[in-house]
Amino acid sequence: MTKKRTRADETLTPRTFGYCRVSTRQQANEGHSLADQQQRIAGYCQANGLPAPSQFFVDAATSGTVSLQKREQGALLLADLRKGDHIIVTKGDRLFRSAKNALEIAESLRDKGVGLHLMDMGGEVLNSSVSRLVFGILMMVANMESERIGERTASVKEHLRAQGRFVGGAVPFGYAKTADGALKRRKDFSSLQKRISEMSRKGHSTRAIAQTLTEDGTPVSHNTIYRLLDGRRKTDAHA
Repeated sequence: MTKKRTRADETLTPRTFGYCRVSTRQQANEGHSLADQQQRIAGYCQANGLPAPSQFFVDAATSGTVSLQKREQGALLLADLRKGDHIIVTKGDRLFRSAKNALEIAESLRDKGVGLHLMDMGGEVLNSSVSRLVFGILMMVANMESERIGERTASVKEHLRAQGRFVGGAVPFGYAKTADGALKRRKDFSSLQKRISEMSRKGHSTRAIAQTLTEDGTPVSHNTIYRLLDGRRKTDAHA
């Protein structure tokens, strides 16, 4: 006669979870890195004698600046963990926001008896005092490098912006992006300004003006319309 498994028995069965994250919606839709992460995690489990992942927790189009506890799938993962479970992640920066955040989560997982495997750091990182020390050092180094990359990126963008180059985001109203990445004022900018002023004099609200221009193929917000009209009023007042 087969013995019926109890809930107490089930809690002793270790489970393996894969966690994956990508930063942008484009990456999520195109599968860039998501499918690769899942495939690598499955291969890691097989190579290291761990059960195949019972579930993948995937935070798509989620910034790394958001802590794991505040991510939709990250929060579900943390809530479902029990002693003996394993979390597999391809890289530490997929899971953690910062070195401090990494150490906080790592301590919580260790207290729960959960194994944490970071493939870019060689595997399990909480199974001994030495591995935890190495983990802490590597996370701080990774965090420092991330900050340095951010500083360099900001410096490059500031340099390009000073040269009048377009560095991303929405193209300002009245401008167009050229082939070399610079911003150039549209030839019809003056006529657009006159049209906006005329519509305003006729009593059209900024929202109505913005909607009309957008429908005519020139997307613009009512806030931009307000700033343009306010700027012209100030210019006329000082003329």
